[in-house]
Amino acid sequence: MNKKRIAGFISVSIASSLLLSGCQLLTGYQQIDGAESADKWAGKIEPIAGEVNIACSGTYHCEIMQIDQTSVIAPDTHKPVDPKMLSVVNTDDEIVDRTKNVLFVPLKNQHSVKVVPLSESGIAGMTNYYARVKPAKREVHINFYPENNMGYVERFAMIHEFVEPDTYLLRAYRKKPSQDTGSLLDTASPNPLCIDLIQNNSIKRQFCKQVNNESQGEFVETNVINQIKQSTQTAQTKTKV
Repeated sequence: MNKKRIAGFISVSIASSLLLSGCQLLTGYQQIDGAESADKWAGKIEPIAGEVNIACSGTYHCEIMQIDQTSVIAPDTHKPVDPKMLSVVNTDDEIVDRTKNVLFVPLKNQHSVKVVPLSESGIAGMTNYYARVKPAKREVHINFYPENNMGYVERFAMIHEFVEPDTYLLRAYRKKPSQDTGSLLDTASPNPLCIDLIQNNSIKRQFCKQVNNESQGEFVETNVINQIKQSTQTAQTKTKV
């Protein structure tokens, strides 16, 4: 019996090339590539040997608020809690030169967290950062802003084994219903917000916001990966027959 695991949350571009059928991406980050001042940011995630990059996308704005016990982005200023966390040098008024070896400040230990200003947000005046950490089991808290204002925020949290040095993307989108019931209630309600954990263009985990009484509006982990594998195995079996 498959068990659903609940990811902690309270209601409140990296443009991924992976598009899923039945999924509707939020459009906020489509504006990033055309931002006039985007050259002040790193512009893309730079992999570093032996490190894990954690990023978010899909909504107008998103912020990595906390990793384990370390606060990352301040909820009031929407900037790094500690300026020393910034791992990119001289990005205020100069174009980042990725050819220089001084671009990134090295991680000192397993508890170190560094942030890189990635790109201009879909919300004016905001910056999208990604985080650099050492491989380990981590608890990550992220705020997603599905609308073009800071008044509506969805808070998401998850625990994951980031054991492989790689880039991990938490991408938000709205999932289309599998069938149209014709219900006025369903028509009036927005499609549920879902969040995929993507590594190497592969969905590792998926969480969708539930509105039933049992889940009380929490993000619940789905069995989408298992379903995909089962569908693939079924198709292979039918082919052999």
